[in-house]
Amino acid sequence: MYLKRAAEQPLKDILASNKVGIILGARQVGKTTLVEHVLAGRPAVFLNFDVEVDKARFQAAAALSPGDGLRLLGNPSVLVIDEAQRLPQVSRIIKGWHDARLSAKFLLLGSSSLDLLDQAAESLTGRNRKLVLPPLLFSETLGTQVWASADVAPEHLCRHFAPQLRAFLMQRLSFGSYPEVVTSDNPLQLLRELSSDYLWKDVLQTGLVKTPAVIKRLLLLLAHQAGAEVSVNELANQLQMARPTVDRYLDLLEQTFVIFRLRSFSTNPRKEIAKSQKIYFWDTGIRNVLLTALSTDEFRPDIGALWENWVIAEAAKQNALAGSPVELFFWRTRAQSEVDLVVQRGSKLRAFEVKWSPGRRVSGRAFRDAYGVEVEPIRPDNPFAANILINFVDDVIRLP
Repeated sequence: MYLKRAAEQPLKDILASNKVGIILGARQVGKTTLVEHVLAGRPAVFLNFDVEVDKARFQAAAALSPGDGLRLLGNPSVLVIDEAQRLPQVSRIIKGWHDARLSAKFLLLGSSSLDLLDQAAESLTGRNRKLVLPPLLFSETLGTQVWASADVAPEHLCRHFAPQLRAFLMQRLSFGSYPEVVTSDNPLQLLRELSSDYLWKDVLQTGLVKTPAVIKRLLLLLAHQAGAEVSVNELANQLQMARPTVDRYLDLLEQTFVIFRLRSFSTNPRKEIAKSQKIYFWDTGIRNVLLTALSTDEFRPDIGALWENWVIAEAAKQNALAGSPVELFFWRTRAQSEVDLVVQRGSKLRAFEVKWSPGRRVSGRAFRDAYGVEVEPIRPDNPFAANILINFVDDVIRLP
């Protein structure tokens, strides 16, 4: 089952440009499926560099002149290379073909930004456009539900389908939003396979991790602390590792789209925390499977932290799809006043408090006094409130 994606139009824009497209995202997030859908009916050739035969076929073509090389590959209108980071010289070769002004378009897909972006920075500077594809947005996952018609406004769903929306939201909080997990009749089994077979593959293939068990221990610590401020020194002590090694592993997990970081927002370091960070998972299902906490009961003990991770991840996914037009932060003062999410674009600010319980009051006085901005609540009775770019950024993509 194909689910309509907000990334379709940005991908079409890349194909209509004269740039090489670079599409990044975790394994199994739907990069190839998206490209196949957008390219349906066009003569395209797909190569997967996880497959040695495909890699050898490309290298044989690269040994020829650009025109002859492309003809050897079937003279496609679009050449798509999946897991492009597996061949270090791919960006240099594609640069030569692009500069030869061939009629073909080129798309490089990668599940690790670590290698592919390094290669592109060296060879494809000024010649590429990037698209980051995260797990599905909540609005995209609703495409699996017969009661959630695509042309129905979110307000209508919240008002007339509140029980269905709440139950479906709990599934997404618990099992996450990887496409196959969302569409599967057995999401638990697929999620376990995803976390064990696919997610760590890029991390381990870098060669930077000597012991897989260490990465899993680090991820377990992060899963327990999701939404809390994270001290790298404390992580290093708990893992009995050097701080530079932990920093390198955190970078690696971020570059392979397992986690992302939120920095603290501050314009007054005397009163505000200026050098701190929180770490969240791009997909709450991955967090939960690490903790073996996959209950869909909304009274589960970690529901507050889980809801916060889900909301912040929704905001991060929207921002990534839109090309990161805004910066995301959290805010805390030395007097312990706090805001979960601060969104900044130039001089414009929005602030949000993420609350699961309807009875919990949002206290945003300290932030309002400091910045003149009201703090907006995001509660589960309206999960669409996590669409933080709406009415804030004019030139973002339309969400489905």
